Amino acid sequence: MNDEAVAQYLREHPDFLERHNELLTVLAVPHPRHEKAVSLTERQLRALRSKIQHLEQKLAELLRFGEQNDEISEKLHRLVLALFKVTGYENRRRVLFAILQDDFAVPHVALHILSDEGEGAQEIRTLAAGMGRPYCGKPAEAGTQTSLFGEMAAHIRSVALMPLRQGEQTIGLLALGSEESERFYAEMGTLYLERIGALAATALLDEPTPYRD
Repeated sequence: MNDEAVAQYLREHPDFLERHNELLTVLAVPHPRHEKAVSLTERQLRALRSKIQHLEQKLAELLRFGEQNDEISEKLHRLVLALFKVTGYENRRRVLFAILQDDFAVPHVALHILSDEGEGAQEIRTLAAGMGRPYCGKPAEAGTQTSLFGEMAAHIRSVALMPLRQGEQTIGLLALGSEESERFYAEMGTLYLERIGALAATALLDEPTPYRD
């Protein structure tokens, strides 16, 4: 009987060692980090400890993510309450910028209304209209760094861009910029960014503003 036949038999009879548990102290397998052999029982214990350690690390990671999500939810809640306390486009714009910069620690915030006709307006309009969801990543890949952040553009290393919509119509763009290259990255989740964008669109663009469609 060759090795493959033995392996196949054990696969077909997973309870073999349970019925012959005396073999657990006789069989020897290589140590995962040393040349000496250890009993199958010891190897299983080591494997079990390694799996437990991995699960503990995953649990700690999940708890950390949960705490981070709780913190973001609390900040978003404070933003909603702050916007409710004021009326008027300029007041709500000021509150939005202040909380994003102070509470969310985003150093650079820019808001663009697509009916504006300023420098780079067409470039921003094209970008916002083509966005199905918020964009996170390097500003160079978004292609509108200077138009979005003006004279501060040279310092921006990562961005989060949120299209602002009323129904199916895209009417604005909210841009967050950071001097840290990993603050906003392509693989990060965009759920909270989508909520911030929807909140900004409702709070700002439903107010009477000096801008027209």
